[in-house]
Amino acid sequence: MPTAREVLLDAALSALATLPWTSVRMVDVASAAGVSRQTLHNEFGGKDGLASALVRDAADGYLAGVERALGTAGGTADRLAATAAWTVRAVRTNVLVKALLTGCWNERLPRPDPLVAGCPDPLPGPRSAGPGLPTPAELLRRAGERAVAALDAERPPRDPEALAVTCEIALRLALSYALVPAPSGTGGEPAPLVRHVVARVPDAVSGTSPTAGARSPRRSPGRSTPA
Repeated sequence: MPTAREVLLDAALSALATLPWTSVRMVDVASAAGVSRQTLHNEFGGKDGLASALVRDAADGYLAGVERALGTAGGTADRLAATAAWTVRAVRTNVLVKALLTGCWNERLPRPDPLVAGCPDPLPGPRSAGPGLPTPAELLRRAGERAVAALDAERPPRDPEALAVTCEIALRLALSYALVPAPSGTGGEPAPLVRHVVARVPDAVSGTSPTAGARSPRRSPGRSTPA
């Protein structure tokens, strides 16, 4: 059974789907959740606390989804492809996750002030307001750290730094797909490109041999490569 906090957050998020945050009233959120206004204030302290909790909940939910995606069966490429697919889906379906990962906030959203880098992990508890919410770089870093930890636990790589870079590339590719429509005919998903990239990194990361035998771009006869 959902807790009062969970019901209130769901009600606030539902209100946000049709109203700008400035027009969302605490009394209406409490009524939609079926609890008293005092219960809402006990949980969050006020509208600023509710805003912080909404954004914190979105960040926690995104990171929990990253961990679920990393639990996908398969090798490094499959698991990073699943993580990239989740990132795209989360950005496209949750305006708060999109704002957290891109820094693109607008007047309709409950943007807590300030968003800070270098805050502790895990995120503070639900009643904490203000500092402690991650910037885009911080949230992406946390997602990357979870990817490295999950993949390293399965088979320690010979080059941890290369694995970290590969995980970051997969996440940044995912963000590019989330923000810029993919070319027609590609399905609009990052998974194929992520698999393509991971397959071409050293076997210390991907578990497969790099395409060292891949053909170099052909040069036309009689033409030299520009300096």
